[in-house]
Amino acid sequence: MEKLHDSIYQLIVETSTNLPNDVRRAIKAAKEKENAGTRAALSLGTITENIEMADEKISPICQDTGMPTFEIKVPVGVNQIKMKKVIYAAIAEATKDAKLRPNSVDSLTGKNSGDNLGEGTPVIHFEQWEQDVIDVRLILKGGGCENKNIQYSLPAELEGLGRAGRDLDGIRKCIMHSVYQAQGQGCSAGFIGVGIGGDRTTSYSLAKEQLFRTVDDVNSNPDLQKLEDYVLENANKLGIGTMGFGGEATLLGCKVGAMNRLPASFFVSVAYNCWAYRRLGVVLNIETGEIQEWLYKDGEKVELNQTDEEVAAAAEEQDGVREVVLEAPITEEKIRELKVGDVVIINGMMHTGRDAIHHHLMDHDAPINLNGQIIYHCGPVMAKDEQGNWVVKAAGPTTSIREEPYQGDIMKKFGIRAVIGKGGMGPKTLKALEEHGGVYLNAIGGAAQYYADCIKEVKGVDLMEFGIPEAMWHLDVKGFAAIVTMDSHGNSLHADVDKSSLEKLAQFKEPVFK
Repeated sequence: MEKLHDSIYQLIVETSTNLPNDVRRAIKAAKEKENAGTRAALSLGTITENIEMADEKISPICQDTGMPTFEIKVPVGVNQIKMKKVIYAAIAEATKDAKLRPNSVDSLTGKNSGDNLGEGTPVIHFEQWEQDVIDVRLILKGGGCENKNIQYSLPAELEGLGRAGRDLDGIRKCIMHSVYQAQGQGCSAGFIGVGIGGDRTTSYSLAKEQLFRTVDDVNSNPDLQKLEDYVLENANKLGIGTMGFGGEATLLGCKVGAMNRLPASFFVSVAYNCWAYRRLGVVLNIETGEIQEWLYKDGEKVELNQTDEEVAAAAEEQDGVREVVLEAPITEEKIRELKVGDVVIINGMMHTGRDAIHHHLMDHDAPINLNGQIIYHCGPVMAKDEQGNWVVKAAGPTTSIREEPYQGDIMKKFGIRAVIGKGGMGPKTLKALEEHGGVYLNAIGGAAQYYADCIKEVKGVDLMEFGIPEAMWHLDVKGFAAIVTMDSHGNSLHADVDKSSLEKLAQFKEPVFK
C-alpha cells in the first residue's frame, strides 16, 4: 500500500487543524444561544475565531496534541504490524512538522521522546471486519479534558445528588455529576462519552468509543436515547458555561453506550472532551492505501466567522468592562488595583511554566529574575524557521489546577505577580494571591492560534532538558488578553461558579427514570 503513509499523515494533520462539521454546528448553535456581550459569548467568539485561524494556517487548533488514539477496522489478511509501523512514521513526521506537539513522556524518568512515540504511544486499536476497505478513525483528546474523565462504582453517594443506585436513574445522576465536577477545567463547553457496565478497563474504553459517534447520531436503544437527551438539556441548566465563566452552554453533546457487567460490579465511566473535539476518519483503498472517502465531513463546511452584530455586541460589552494594560515588571500596588472581571491586556515579556518547571523551582533557583514577572501555564508547539530561530506555532493555556501544590509558594519565593492559565486554581493559591499581592488571569482554553498570534518573538528558552512543552520559554507578546478570575482580595470567579452550579445540581436529586 504505497499511499498509506501519505493518507495517515493527511489524516493526522487534518484532525489537528480542522474541526469536523458536526462539531462546528454544535459550537455555532451554542454561540447563538449565549446572551450577546457576556463573558461566555466573548469566549465563544474567541473560540470560533481560533477555529478559523487554525484551518487557514493549517496549524494546530489546540497546542495539546493529547493522546493520539486510532480505531481501525481492517479486512482479514491485512498486515497490522506493517500498518502500525506506517502510523508511527506518520506520527513522527507530523510532530517534526509542528502539526503535533511532542507529547510522549517516559512515566519513570520524565524524559520526552520528542516524536510522540514511546511505550503505549500512540494508542492503536485494530478490529477485523468483512468489508473490503480499511476504516481509520483518529481522535486527539487533550490532557486537560482527559484529566476530567471520571468513573463511578454504583451504588455511590454523590455530592449534591445523594445516593445513586444500580439503575438508570443512578446512571443519570452519575452523568450529571460528571459535568458538574469538570467545571471549566476541561475547556467547556464540551462533549461527553459514557460507558455503562463492563469492567474498569472496558467501561472506560466504551466511554471513549462513544466520542467517535457524530454529535447528531441517534442511539438505537430508546432508553439510552432518552438519557442522552435528558442530560444534554439539563446539564446546560447548571450555569457553568464556556470556560467555567457561567452561561448557557456547558455541554454540547452526550453519547451513551452499555455492555454487560459482573454481578458484583456496576461501573459508569465518563470520557470528557473539550470544545476542541478533534476527531476525523478516512476510508482507505485496501490495495493502495489511498483515501477514498473522508468521514465526519458531511455537507458544506460550517463557517464560524463572527457576524457584524456579534462584533458590535462584543465592542459594546467591552465599553462597560475595565481594561488594564500590564507590562512586567509589575508592582504589588498595580496588582492590588485589579479585581475579578477586569480584562487585562499584556504587552512585553511573559515566561511559560508547566508541571516540570513548577516542580523544579521548588528546590532550585530560577534561570532568570522572576521578580514582578508573569508566568504562563502553557506548553507551546514550537518550530525553527529558515534562520534557525524558534517560532511559536500554537500557544494556548494549559489547565492550572495541576500547579495548585506549588503555585503560591513559588510566587512568594520569586516575587511573581501574575499567573495565566485556564480553569482557575484552588484555595491555597487564592490565599497566596491575597497575602503576596498576586493575580490569576484566565485565558481561553484551546485558543492556541489566537494566542500564538499575540506572541511577537521568542527571546530565549531555558531548561530544555524537560522537553519542548515543559521548558521555560521567554516570550515577547503584544495585546495578549485574559480575564481576572482570582484577585488579591480573596475573590474567585471559579469558586463562585462551583458553588452556584452545585446548588443548581441539587434540583436533579429526585428520580426521573423509574
